[in-house]
Amino acid sequence: MLPATSKLCAAISYRHLRNMTGLRRQAAVAISQELSRLACRSPGPSSWIHQVRRRSSLLSSRLEEKPFSEMEMSYIKQGEEALQKSLRILEDQDDWKTETVAGNGDKVLSKVLPDVGKVFRLEVVVDQPLDTVYGELVDNMEQMGDWNPNVKEVRILEKIGKDTVITHEKAAATPGNIVGPRDFVSVRCSKRRGSTCVLAGMSTTYGAMPEQDGFIRAENGPTCMVLRPLPGSPSQTRLTWLLSIDLKGWLPKTIINQVLSQTQVDFAKHLRQRLAR
Repeated sequence: MLPATSKLCAAISYRHLRNMTGLRRQAAVAISQELSRLACRSPGPSSWIHQVRRRSSLLSSRLEEKPFSEMEMSYIKQGEEALQKSLRILEDQDDWKTETVAGNGDKVLSKVLPDVGKVFRLEVVVDQPLDTVYGELVDNMEQMGDWNPNVKEVRILEKIGKDTVITHEKAAATPGNIVGPRDFVSVRCSKRRGSTCVLAGMSTTYGAMPEQDGFIRAENGPTCMVLRPLPGSPSQTRLTWLLSIDLKGWLPKTIINQVLSQTQVDFAKHLRQRLAR
């Protein structure tokens, strides 16, 4: 159907055919039928992940046209790599194990990947529209330390284009100082593709932000948050958070697993409180 639609659209672009009312009507009907057919497809995980990955890859292939420096291009490509890796992990629905399920339905899952290690996946529904959640997590990311007790500070070190930023994050120490203060230097990219938003990132190096006294430089990524309107309820947002972190230092795996899964549950609680205000 799509090839036929494309031919009709191409035909009506020629000057000597533009006045052929029948052809224009036929093209409009074909386009309408095609859009209706696509709208009826089931929006399963593989479907929306494939669309985001494909459109993002098309964007990546045109990056060379932008007037970025070699270093800026390196950061942009790192952000793109984090996005693609994260989506590949989320696309695979097998072997996820339940870590915890909260009374309100918030769920943390985990799996072990050969080349990454253990990753965690938070699945929650937030009673706020997507634009509100997106604005808080992207436009106001430097305010995260004001409402999330697990975060001491988030600072944007550099913006590259409209989608990529370099950030420095300081994590607060856990109660009892079981896990001491950690910090991260990350490249982050945000993509909006139709009704799906993806916020991806991974650790990077940044000359102007060397290791800080009193903090262990940890590493994260690939990691991402995916935001989608809840089907049938546009005033609610489904949030999926893929978390992959190497906290560095000597820590038992049982403690690491407990801390990371609890961090995700706490994040959902504090995000709701923030948005409610």
